[in-house]
Amino acid sequence: MLNCIHPSAFVDPSAELCHGVRVGAFAVIEAGVSVGDGCLIDHHAVVHTGATLGKDNKVFPHAVVGGEPQDLKFKGQPSQIIIGDGNLIREFTTLNRGTEEGGGITRIGSRNLFMAYVHVGHDCQLGSDIVIANSVALAGHCEVGDHATIGGLTGLHQRGRIGTQAMVGALSRLSKDVPPFSITNGCDEVKVYGMNKLGLKRRGFSKEAISALESAFRIYQDPQLNQSAAVAEMEAIAVKTPEIQVLLDFVKASDRGIYR
Repeated sequence: MLNCIHPSAFVDPSAELCHGVRVGAFAVIEAGVSVGDGCLIDHHAVVHTGATLGKDNKVFPHAVVGGEPQDLKFKGQPSQIIIGDGNLIREFTTLNRGTEEGGGITRIGSRNLFMAYVHVGHDCQLGSDIVIANSVALAGHCEVGDHATIGGLTGLHQRGRIGTQAMVGALSRLSKDVPPFSITNGCDEVKVYGMNKLGLKRRGFSKEAISALESAFRIYQDPQLNQSAAVAEMEAIAVKTPEIQVLLDFVKASDRGIYR
């Protein structure tokens, strides 16, 4: 399939456009960009130098992919943003590339939905099948696991993490890590309200895995146990349940602290 580029668009001659790419009116694709098969770069969207997009991504009007990091230490060093396949990047979303301090690469997986006005800061590492609602802001160096859902107007502190399969409610102000498989919400006081049981059922988790995770969450949320004691008790039941091990590994790796 041939590419379809609007006459008013600017595509640098060194940019690599694969097959079936559509570029709308007044869109800009800078030097060194790579755009995979079947992508749409809609009108007035911008894809900056350092961006690599896989196939079938849709970049909606006025979105900016690969902008410079919002970091005063950044002095123009070469850096990248690498994006997988089938992502929907809605209007006015900004996805910034990496910095030298963070390894130089912002990474985004596949089949993610970024609703309008989402911001993903420099050096973030995002998995796949994530839904990020309107006006969510992820500061630099954040991590978000596969199948996470983040409600609108949520902010995640730099170097914060949201675990796989987690659901975060709208208007949450996150200064610590959100555990995998959890339902978490709160502005002035963020709390883990339990396990994302419905989400796990929809994604085909077995009854045995869900039951085991429920047991782990009861331990994790026991107010009579401190975090070290809760981890020790969860380790005792994690031997035959890899999902609990995912939760344990996430908790143990937390630098910023973790919500309970």
